[in-house]
Amino acid sequence: MEQHLYMVLQSLNIPLDLNAPEVVDTYDELPLWSALFGVLLLQHVPLRRGIVALDIGCGTGFPLLELAQRLGPTARVVGIDPWKAALNRARRKAQIWGVRNVSVVPADAAALPLPDASVDLIVSNLGVNNVVDIGVVLRECRRVARPEATIALTTNLVGHMREFYEIFTDLLRRDHHDAALNWLEAHITHRATVSGLTAQLQGAGFTVGRVVEDELPLRFADGTALLQHSFIKLAFLPAWLDVVEPHRQRATFERLEAALNALAVSRGELLLTIIRTISPTAGERGTQTPAPTTLSPNSATSTSALR
Repeated sequence: MEQHLYMVLQSLNIPLDLNAPEVVDTYDELPLWSALFGVLLLQHVPLRRGIVALDIGCGTGFPLLELAQRLGPTARVVGIDPWKAALNRARRKAQIWGVRNVSVVPADAAALPLPDASVDLIVSNLGVNNVVDIGVVLRECRRVARPEATIALTTNLVGHMREFYEIFTDLLRRDHHDAALNWLEAHITHRATVSGLTAQLQGAGFTVGRVVEDELPLRFADGTALLQHSFIKLAFLPAWLDVVEPHRQRATFERLEAALNALAVSRGELLLTIIRTISPTAGERGTQTPAPTTLSPNSATSTSALR
């Protein structure tokens, strides 16, 4: 176990260039994260012929290309992301798969390269996780949205992976590691809440309707499998490590791995709870245009995600 974790920690010292072709070509978070939320989004987002759709933070092309194909050739779907290397991969996928109703543009969500009132559907599958100011981004979404437009977002909420965080918290408390406990608490609570995100959407001019929430398990054989998972190492482990001072990281994470493995033995596997929430969100323009009932998934799950 110690050798496994040592290799994980050592790998984090190797700079990861997200623009390197070999990294972009192997980048694929679908098995772990995007599929969990993207399927929920595709399950509830309205699909109509002839609409203009926008995918914010489309990355290497999910759910951009899937949405474009489900909408069909009468629709036009635009993907934006500042990650230019990922957009090149998305273009290549579209070309190989023959998806001709898609275009991708390198852009910041805080300054969308689209005219006012030009989009019928806005989606973002974990994309708003990485924006600097979600209020600015949502106001930009409102600017480009038509009066009857739908915005459908998936993002992280407080309450994700509670089994992991309970063990991590207990370990730090038993170590009387008060500084790390404070950092971990801030790390856990900085994520969005349904009420907070609802207020932000309403503040940007959207109307939020019903909220649907469910849970599903994320399963691993044990803690070693969790900590060695490629996407965990890429998107989660660095933030977890930052909670602890560098000179204490190895000892702390060896004990954390052991505690997770013990939990897995007692329960037959390591199961982490993923919370998903869906809230319908529609555009409004003053009081003259009534807002229809539409959908906006707001999902709860990760500590740090690239999408």
